[in-house]
Amino acid sequence: MIFYFSGTGNTRWVAQQIAEAIGEELVFIPDAIRQGRYEYTLKDRERIGFCFPTHGWQPPRIVREFIRHLQMANTTGQEYCWALTTCGDNMGKAMTILDKELAAKGLKTVAQLALIMPESYVCLPFMYTDPPEKEKQKINTARDRMSHIISIISERKRDVAELVKGATPNLYSYVIGSYFNKRMVTDKKFMVDEGVCIRCGRCGKVCPVDNIEGTPPVWLHNGRCTSCLACYHYCPVHAINYGERTRKRKQYFFKSEK
Repeated sequence: MIFYFSGTGNTRWVAQQIAEAIGEELVFIPDAIRQGRYEYTLKDRERIGFCFPTHGWQPPRIVREFIRHLQMANTTGQEYCWALTTCGDNMGKAMTILDKELAAKGLKTVAQLALIMPESYVCLPFMYTDPPEKEKQKINTARDRMSHIISIISERKRDVAELVKGATPNLYSYVIGSYFNKRMVTDKKFMVDEGVCIRCGRCGKVCPVDNIEGTPPVWLHNGRCTSCLACYHYCPVHAINYGERTRKRKQYFFKSEK
């Protein structure tokens, strides 16, 4: 069983590749939350996996909250539990934070993996999407690495920690990341240029937490926003921005044909 969250598609692609290879159920966390589905029964020999993007050098809030409600039946404490995070550069102490959430459920990851994918967060002064050549390189490298990742999970290898924590992981996750996830995960700065918007409704369709209504889009300010930027990146005419900073920045979402 694989639980995953994805906004711009990087993690969705990874989770789908793994699920297809090992033949286990794939659960999209926002769908589970919509359905109020928090109780699961583990089949004999079934693995437990978590796939998520790194948000501010931490697991996304929606993932942590889902785990807090998660109830797993037919577990013994000896299950093969693994986790993979996608990140643009590094992921700090995201796995340490995840393991603390899982410990409360009697779970512990025995394989921790990180996969570098193209950048998608563009709302801070120093953060941009990757240039096209670097984006292509990251995706090609990730494709090559997937067979290795799948072999680890398929063969149930333990004591695996293939991570990219960065130079100062404590600073990233516990100082900058804590501020980011407490203060900057919000929909209040999203805006739409109504003269540019083509009323296609794509932003509402791709929002994983149903936080957008209508065309032109209206953000609901209901506390569900994850700042995944799916609405921004998928807009076909770049009519959506996060304040003024993103007006001259590029867009990115994972395209399977790359």
